[in-house]
Amino acid sequence: MATFTTLAALSGCSAVPQAADPNSDAPEAAFALRGPFIDAPTYDEALQRWQSPEDINAWIGARFRYDTDRAMQLSETQRQASGRMPILAPDAFFAAPRGVCVDVARFALETLRTLQPGVQPRYLMIEFDPVSVRGNTLRRHWLVSFERGGQHYFFADSKRPGHIAGPYASVQAFVDEYAHYRGRRIVAFSERESYERRLRTRAVAEPAS
Repeated sequence: MATFTTLAALSGCSAVPQAADPNSDAPEAAFALRGPFIDAPTYDEALQRWQSPEDINAWIGARFRYDTDRAMQLSETQRQASGRMPILAPDAFFAAPRGVCVDVARFALETLRTLQPGVQPRYLMIEFDPVSVRGNTLRRHWLVSFERGGQHYFFADSKRPGHIAGPYASVQAFVDEYAHYRGRRIVAFSERESYERRLRTRAVAEPAS
């Protein structure tokens, strides 16, 4: 049975902790509270019921669970040793909403592009100073940005599931505040259309005729 609620209170910048565990992208205890949301038996039906970033955000807040073992498997250390690991497709994530930052970001971005492409959803990739957890190097973090009324908003953050941060006048303003919240120095960030790493291609000279 679907659960319905007024979701306007979830938009904007709600009160958040001033500091977070810098060694994990898992949710803080303050974000363990699950609010009401619009549910659906399948992903296709969810696309029919949901209308906005707030709808996606509320479902993430209620359903998402962080997978620490998967975070280790997707770390730079293990990816270098074993190669690429697939990121969950939206329908797979909906059926079993357990994963890491890039899984929830992909789900939110592709869903929002289907529902409201006009808000220009993009990935926000943040590169922190690296930390080592269980001997694995963790550096990158993913979430989703969108625009509304000329302002920037950010959500689908595994650290703060169910939270929409904004409005901000610029991406830089959010990044500055986020670095303070996470307690980690951000060395680079970029908005991207895809979570996949850009592959460089080497130009091959044509043989002389």
